[in-house]
Amino acid sequence: MNFLKGTKLYSIFTGKCPVCHEGNMYVKRNPYLLTETLKMHERCSHCNTKFKIEPSFFYGAMYVSYAVGVAIAVAAFVISFLILGMERTATFFFIVGTLVLLLPVILRLSRNIWINFFLKFDRNKVTD
Repeated sequence: MNFLKGTKLYSIFTGKCPVCHEGNMYVKRNPYLLTETLKMHERCSHCNTKFKIEPSFFYGAMYVSYAVGVAIAVAAFVISFLILGMERTATFFFIVGTLVLLLPVILRLSRNIWINFFLKFDRNKVTD
């Protein structure tokens, strides 16, 4: 994934600081530790960027989460109904199961996308 370093996609998919792409935004890397899924560092350990820009900053990530969830649901529909040829009821349960299974990933991905709307990569803050 290092070939994407310097792009917003790198920060979004790796959970790294959107400014320096070095420090981790989350306390634990594994999103499936459910009590730790949304626990973030207050600041980047590398460039000291504040992640929680203001109180309730990540409420906007709920809108992003909706869009990401719809995209994943559409992909699950295409896979189950159109490719695998499942019945409608089975397709419904496949979509719901996929969304429940991927919920921690969707939550983190949405936060990563949201913060990358407001912070941009700064090559001067990177150490090689």
